[in-house]
Amino acid sequence: MTVDIKNIFSGIKNQSPEEIFETIIKTNQFKIERIISSGQSTDKEKWYDQDVDEWVILLKGSAGLLFENNKEVIMKPGDYINIPAHQKHRVEWTDSNEETIWLVVHYHNNTYEV
Repeated sequence: MTVDIKNIFSGIKNQSPEEIFETIIKTNQFKIERIISSGQSTDKEKWYDQDVDEWVILLKGSAGLLFENNKEVIMKPGDYINIPAHQKHRVEWTDSNEETIWLVVHYHNNTYEV
């Protein structure tokens, strides 16, 4: 069996006009993706309302997330947040001077007691 080593910061296109979504791993239980932003934001009329929970860590750059209750969360490298399913949110802004790199895990929260 061959194991490929990859780097989360490799293969990034400089200042793409579009946000880039790349699936790293996908199973029936979860999906991990890398998102690369360079100044993009969510349309002001749009809210993300996802059927799954979303754990997000910001690896590079900076961004502001706005939640439906008008609470804005500013994220910098190393910050992470868990967004429950159906928690309406959007990206208010991302750094326009450097790439903002996110690592996102989409998953179903099947809680159980240990």
